[in-house]
Amino acid sequence: MIHPKALKKGDTIGLLSASGATPSGKLQPAIASIEKLGLKVVVGETCHARHGYLAGSDELRAADVNRMFRDPTIDGVFCIRGGYGATKILPQLDFDMIRANPKVFAGYSDVTALHIALNQLCGFVTYHTPMPSTEFIRQEMDDYTWQSFIQQIMANEEKALYLENPSEQSMSTLVAGNATGQLIGGNLTLVTASLGTPYEIDTRGKILFLEDIDESEQRVDRMLTQLKLAGKLDDVAGILLGAWTDCGPENPQKPEHSLSLQTIFEEILVPLGRPIIADLACGHCLPTMSLPLGSTIMMDADKQRIHVAG
Repeated sequence: MIHPKALKKGDTIGLLSASGATPSGKLQPAIASIEKLGLKVVVGETCHARHGYLAGSDELRAADVNRMFRDPTIDGVFCIRGGYGATKILPQLDFDMIRANPKVFAGYSDVTALHIALNQLCGFVTYHTPMPSTEFIRQEMDDYTWQSFIQQIMANEEKALYLENPSEQSMSTLVAGNATGQLIGGNLTLVTASLGTPYEIDTRGKILFLEDIDESEQRVDRMLTQLKLAGKLDDVAGILLGAWTDCGPENPQKPEHSLSLQTIFEEILVPLGRPIIADLACGHCLPTMSLPLGSTIMMDADKQRIHVAG
């Protein structure tokens, strides 16, 4: 895997949306949040566009992604937000051109569709990170989250050799053991949506990270079962489980009619016998860590240690 050149102060970021439209009033604060890092910003057309729930047409969103990677004056590409729509533009992306121009690419949630494609088809590391219009501009965006983001994407910073939770949040072990592999994954809904497409996630020998938001426990069960039946869990080297924000019972008034996430994980994932670390502070949550997707990591589930090997 190629590691894109780390960003430094003075570099230029291409800001775009491959998914949902930018909420009113959030573009300028998002730009300012990036400029505070000492970076310049080129705003893509998709940051101003709306096509229903999308940031413009599929053609416009694909063109914005292609343009940012093609432009030699752009040093990195940040997705301003998630939402929905990244999967729709995959057939229109110029992966040969993007492969020839690897750059820091950052975002999460719906952006998972692009992480999978860029890791597998273009062969470079991408970054699962908070985003400018959803986390960067929030008052509760904390020092841990900022520092984790900066350590992953910026040069001349102390690199994080270990992926560690905030000191007050503990990880947990579901299955003990050690594993080494390429870190892949992201949002469970998007990982599952890749199945049966030309952009299907390849989990063989990999360490799979999963998180989600606003999905009932029943739907989490269904998606994990689909991954299992598709053989995507049989060949993983290990599993990392992040935040499951607002993933509760379908009917909160009758929680006894549901299964807890812990039970779902124990019934579907634990029998795989692969090392599993849960409760990573990563996903639709704050504080949240940034992850180098495509990097090789070593996980020690006994000690809940995750080492970034390269």
